Amino acid sequence: MTLDEKARRLLDVAADAAVSKLGINPVAIAVGERLVYSDAFLIVSASSHRQLKAVADEIVDRALEAGFKRPRIEGSEDAQWILMDFGDVVVHALTDEQREYYALERLWADCPRIDLAVEVTQ
Repeated sequence: MTLDEKARRLLDVAADAAVSKLGINPVAIAVGERLVYSDAFLIVSASSHRQLKAVADEIVDRALEAGFKRPRIEGSEDAQWILMDFGDVVVHALTDEQREYYALERLWADCPRIDLAVEVTQ
């Protein structure tokens, strides 16, 4: 599956925003062959609840600045797993503990990874 230019640009904007706020190891996965509601997931984590909220806020702010619509957001109250649904792209921002526990990358291991235009930090 090939991502359209708009989804590809949103992935890059979101990944860059996450890394700018010390988001850890952003990973993009093409899920469009298995899901009808999304073409790609971006998974990123942060070391604390406060950091996670900063990452999520920066992703939303940068996406809006780039002309994307405001996403539907779930989970921002407890800030352990914040899901931002932009339509074609769904961003999963999790604490390190939640990311390890739910292991989304393993769950979607049979889907191709998408190279991001941002330097990935570990």
